[in-house]
Amino acid sequence: MNFNFKKTYKFAVISALYITFFATGFLCVLDYFFIKLEVNNLILVASIFSISIYVFALFLMQYRTEKFIYQRVKKLYDDVSFLDSNFFLKQPISTDLTEITSQMQRFATDKKLEIETLNDREEFRREFLGNVSHELKTPLFTVQGYISTLLDGAMKDKVIRKKYLERAEKGVERLIYIVEDLDTIAKLEISEGKIEMTNFDIVSLIQGVFDLLEMKANKKEIMLSFDSKYHKPIMVLGNHEKIQQVVTNLVENSIKYGKIGGSTEICIDEIVNNKILINVKDNGEGIEKQNISRLFERFYRVDKSGARSEGGSGLGLAIVKHIIEAHNEKIFVDSNFRVGSEFSFTLQKAFN
Repeated sequence: MNFNFKKTYKFAVISALYITFFATGFLCVLDYFFIKLEVNNLILVASIFSISIYVFALFLMQYRTEKFIYQRVKKLYDDVSFLDSNFFLKQPISTDLTEITSQMQRFATDKKLEIETLNDREEFRREFLGNVSHELKTPLFTVQGYISTLLDGAMKDKVIRKKYLERAEKGVERLIYIVEDLDTIAKLEISEGKIEMTNFDIVSLIQGVFDLLEMKANKKEIMLSFDSKYHKPIMVLGNHEKIQQVVTNLVENSIKYGKIGGSTEICIDEIVNNKILINVKDNGEGIEKQNISRLFERFYRVDKSGARSEGGSGLGLAIVKHIIEAHNEKIFVDSNFRVGSEFSFTLQKAFN
C-alpha cells in the first residue's frame, strides 16, 4: 500500500495566520507596557517575529494535521480493506479529505451494486430451484402414480396396462426433455465464446426447419412460410447446428401458441454493419407486456397450464438467448396480446 500525502494547506494557512496575529499583537502589548521600544525597532522586531511565528506555525499545523488525519484514515483503510482488498490495496492512502470522500463514495456505490446483484442472484437461484423442483416433480409423480397403479393389480387388464404405460412414457419423455435442455444450457455456459463458426445458407436452414415441423404445424392447420421467395442463398456466419436449434425453438413456440388456422412467417433482411436480421412472426396468442421482460428466464411460462399441456421443457427461449449471445448477437421481442408475436435475431453476414 503506497503512502501519498496530498496536502491541502488552507486549514494550516488560516490557522497560522490566527496564531501570528495573536502572537504579534501580544508582543506589541508587552512592548507598550513594559519594554517601550522605539517605533522603528518595534516594527523590525514585530516583522521578524511575525514571519518566524507564521512559518513555524504553518509547518507545525500542516505536519500535525497531516499526521492526525493520516493515522485515522489509515485505520479506516485497514478496517474496510478486508471488504474489498482489490479496491483499497491499489489506492494510495491520501490525507486529502476530498479524495477520501470520493474514494468512500465509490466504494459505497460499488458495494451497493454488488449487494443488489447478489440479492438478484439469490432470488434467481431460489426461483430457479423452485421451478426445477416443480417441473421435475410433476412428471415424476405422474409416472410413479401410473406404475404404482399397475403394480397394485391394474397390470392384469391389458387395456388399462397399455394406456397407463403410454401415459407413463409421456411423463418419462417430458423428464428427458427437461434434462436434455438443462444439459444444453450448461454446455452453452461452459463453452461460451468457443463456438465453432462456419458459413452456411440461412434460407436453406430455415426451409429444413419448416420441413421438420410441417406435420406438427398441420395438426393445428398453421401455415409455415417465408415472407417472399428467396431465389439466392443468403450466407451467414455462425454455428449451423445451434442456429438450427434457435430457429426450431422459435418456430415450435409459434406453433405451440398459435391459433388454429394461423400462420408463421419468417423474414430475412440485410441491415447495417453487414448484419442479417431473421424475423419469426406469428398471429397467435401474443404476450402481455408485463411478461415480455421475463420470456427468456428458465422455466418461465406465460400460460402455465397451456404450455405444459403442449409439452416441452420450458427452457426453449432460455436456450435461444444463450445461443444468440454466444454468437455475440442480439435477440429482440415484439408482441401484442391476442394479435401475435415477433422474435428477431441478428447474425453476421458471410463473405465468400
